[in-house]
Amino acid sequence: MKINFVAGFGPIIGDADAAHAFWRDGLGIEFDEPAPGYFTNDSLEGVKAFAMWPLAQAAESTFGTPEWPADLPTPQAWMELDVESADAVGAAAAEMEAAG
Repeated sequence: MKINFVAGFGPIIGDADAAHAFWRDGLGIEFDEPAPGYFTNDSLEGVKAFAMWPLAQAAESTFGTPEWPADLPTPQAWMELDVESADAVGAAAAEMEAAG
């Protein structure tokens, strides 16, 4: 797969206050809140979007419920990659899935 750039990256968070203490207060990254509990910065250099994604929202998006399944490892981050074309997305996803 040919990756053009990292389109987005960020931590998946369980505690918004602790996340803000580290990312905003400690590292000085400013955030907007376009949706309740979803904090993003679309002007941080190096990525198109940097966002703190609440675990409950990640679970809802993935499994249709706000609870992350107890039998699966809790994710720590999300990442979005831009590949060379829309036609390349399927092959890139298959390559990543095959790699585990």
